[in-house]
Amino acid sequence: MMGNWSLGDYFKKEQISWFWEFLTSELGLPKDKLYVTIFAGDKKNNLPPDVDSIEIWKKLGLPENRIFKYGPEKNWWSRAGVPDNMPAGEPGGPDSEVFYEFTQVTHDKKFGEKCHPNCDCGRFMEIGNCVFMQYKKAPSGDFQELPAMNVDFGGGLERILAALNDDPDVFLTSVFKKIIEEIEINIFSKFKYTDKNVQYSFRILADHIKAASFLLFSGITPSNKAQGYVLRRLLRKSVMQVYKWGDQKSKISTLINPVIDIYKNSYPEIEKLIDMKEIIDNETDGFMITLKKALDKWHKLLSSKSSVPGPVGTELVGVGPSYGPITPEEVFEFITTYGLPLDIIVNDLNWTGDFKKVEKLLNEHKTKSRAYSVGMFKGGLADHAVQTIKYHTATHLLHQALFDVLGSDVRQEGSNITVERLRFDFYSIKKLEENDLRKIEEIINQKIKESLPVEFKIVPKDEALKIGARSFFREKYPEMVKVYFVGSYSKEFCGGPHVKNTSEIGSLKIYKFEKIGSNLYRIYAK
Repeated sequence: MMGNWSLGDYFKKEQISWFWEFLTSELGLPKDKLYVTIFAGDKKNNLPPDVDSIEIWKKLGLPENRIFKYGPEKNWWSRAGVPDNMPAGEPGGPDSEVFYEFTQVTHDKKFGEKCHPNCDCGRFMEIGNCVFMQYKKAPSGDFQELPAMNVDFGGGLERILAALNDDPDVFLTSVFKKIIEEIEINIFSKFKYTDKNVQYSFRILADHIKAASFLLFSGITPSNKAQGYVLRRLLRKSVMQVYKWGDQKSKISTLINPVIDIYKNSYPEIEKLIDMKEIIDNETDGFMITLKKALDKWHKLLSSKSSVPGPVGTELVGVGPSYGPITPEEVFEFITTYGLPLDIIVNDLNWTGDFKKVEKLLNEHKTKSRAYSVGMFKGGLADHAVQTIKYHTATHLLHQALFDVLGSDVRQEGSNITVERLRFDFYSIKKLEENDLRKIEEIINQKIKESLPVEFKIVPKDEALKIGARSFFREKYPEMVKVYFVGSYSKEFCGGPHVKNTSEIGSLKIYKFEKIGSNLYRIYAK
């Protein structure tokens, strides 16, 4: 996004003239392909047409047949939208947009008999918008001019590049093209970007990996909260595209390379992204495993309903046949068990049932989970999915097994548990060897086979310490604490939730181990 502001300094004449100069003199865009729109006025609210902007555009040499007038729905800006929606005290004003015409695009009459800048046929593309904040809505509903006239300009970088290319496809501009080429070679190797049935997935993957790269560059990591959740959703949506069209063994982390190549001159430090590939791999590899399991179950469920009439749920869009109804309750189970996002189920699996009912079930589930934990929910869990809860209990077994193998100096330093895997960070004076890992894994799976009961008690903190319950961030616990017992093998301060019996876990495999600092180690298991 490109932009500039003026607060009480320059106004319409300067802004419009400078933007025109930038487009035509600096960039060399052909004047005969540029069109503008202006505010036609709003009689209902006694707002006059923006005649000042019309005259400025004319003086710059723009013929009247390339100046289009639109009402407040198109050429008025405020945070609330059109003047009718603005609350008292809110500023707003008319705007003047600049459009580029791609003359090679034929007008589609399904969008109207005649083409014009705000037509949606694709012949015109808005490349910049000059907003003139000159009014404030009074409590009476009238509009008063502000004491200072302000400018808020926004321009689309990719759109202006598309205009320079005289090609409406922004994904063929210099800020995307290398990513598209990398996808074509190493991810969707059986397809070309020009293949219309796959092109949308090319664009999703290119857009999402670039956005994910800048989130990582800003210090954000995948999680289920705030910006971390945005990053997680971007990566999971990307994995879905790879599952549909690509080599499922390919690594989307390789797409970081063209992102770095595109932006390294503007952001030299972006080359540090090369060290963040592992974060992407851990997130996407785990989700690909989960996705395959979930879709296998989904397809089996669909097959069992193949003769049942009703709203369809399909396999991947454009890949498989349609089947009978899958209920909101079944969709809810897939979300909570496998962490499969609702938007993937609706958009990529093309489920057409009552998604509002699913959202209601999810909200009820969250409410119950909050009530269950009563503010004592610890342990690094990303969510309350069934598989996540299993891994949470497995983490307690891992913690105790580390004590058994490495000694009493072991100290938990952190954990992160998702539906795909568990991650456990710990301190140990003793160096962890391969045979130690095997012993730890054997102990955990033996305790799982022993079908140990998992129970909790709420006791005074001092009493919990006396019985040897292990704690993490002990100073953060209240005077009354919840202690979870895994048979007689493990006891820890914990808010839960957990399985009722270790047999529910199934099995656990340590698949990765690394040193992350002085006497600090990290284990991944699933």
